[in-house]
Amino acid sequence: MVPEKIAENVYSMRINHFNRRMFDALIPLPDGTSYNAYLVRGTGKTALMDSADPEKKDALFDFLRDVEKIDYLVAHHAEQDHSGSLPFVLEKYPAARVAANPRCKEFLMSHLHLPAEKFIEVKDGGRLDLGGKTLRFIYTPWVHWPETMVTYLEEDRILFSCDFFGSHIATGELFSDEKTVYGPMKRYYAEIMMPFRSSIKSNLEKIKELELALIAPSHGPIHKNVKFALDAYKDWALSEAKNKVLVAYISMHGSTLLLVNRLVSRLQEKGVPVEKINLDEFDIGCVAMALVDAATVVIGTPTVLAGPHPKAVYAAYLANALRPKTRFVSVVGSYGWGGRALETIAGMISGIKAEALKPVMVKGMPTADDLLEVDALAGLIAEKHKSLAFS
Repeated sequence: MVPEKIAENVYSMRINHFNRRMFDALIPLPDGTSYNAYLVRGTGKTALMDSADPEKKDALFDFLRDVEKIDYLVAHHAEQDHSGSLPFVLEKYPAARVAANPRCKEFLMSHLHLPAEKFIEVKDGGRLDLGGKTLRFIYTPWVHWPETMVTYLEEDRILFSCDFFGSHIATGELFSDEKTVYGPMKRYYAEIMMPFRSSIKSNLEKIKELELALIAPSHGPIHKNVKFALDAYKDWALSEAKNKVLVAYISMHGSTLLLVNRLVSRLQEKGVPVEKINLDEFDIGCVAMALVDAATVVIGTPTVLAGPHPKAVYAAYLANALRPKTRFVSVVGSYGWGGRALETIAGMISGIKAEALKPVMVKGMPTADDLLEVDALAGLIAEKHKSLAFS
């Protein structure tokens, strides 16, 4: 494997992981992923920006086979998909020092047992001169861990952005194509960054004055069109929710499905776009992506042993954890003899700062009156959406 030049004496060491299908044993990866390290050579010093998941350390060392010396290992983030190969790199280059902020140093010492003498601490706004190549460090906490930072290569106007602007996609293309990368990039934002929208906003402010030629993330291709990447994040993190309803449902004997279909039909008649996701066999990434924009979320669930269906519970838990900018929430569902499915789901989504709309829970097969209640819910959602200024 040969490093790919992205600027004078700056190289990408991108390691594609085409067949990885789950991340953190949680996040589906339909397009695989990549681990991106970058090599920056100055006239005096050489820096390696991040490393790779330890599973792919041999590929990283293949990239490094002709690199005789590394002076600094810049650690933007302590999570192992970025840092896991650092102990092995330090074995190969024992004189190298890990450049990290104090919080990252603390994590790397506990997570990887790196000794304190292997570090140099860098400050927010601090610089490291490599000789004609100046690295400026910018703290970006909670994007998406508390210790995360990015590095700006001043002479070449390159932002090494770590997880910021990243995408889980394995591709042969070094630079991003907007049509190809938009979906994986939005999925990445939805699953990883969305809970930290307020931090995304403040950190976008921190980098807005930088003159950027490239954004080089630690996952996915490099962005030549930096405006595309910045505008996407501004839309997802800063703009208001859109005129869209997410209906995430599971049905056992058809009763809940009747309610869901009626709701979707009535909303569409009123001109409200709907994304309907069957939770029977679902990709949590699809639910997360829909949550990025939806002004209203409706969860549909039957009752199982007096509580909501476990897959509806999973969807509710996910929505609550991701903290989307949703404005309205509701529940539709059915029960056989009783239970607390509604109360359980309502309690699980209480962390979403949204107005709860009157739910529809029916006993057995929906009656004509039950369906009229669904019609009323659809009308209420449509009216609520009219009150919002959608972009």
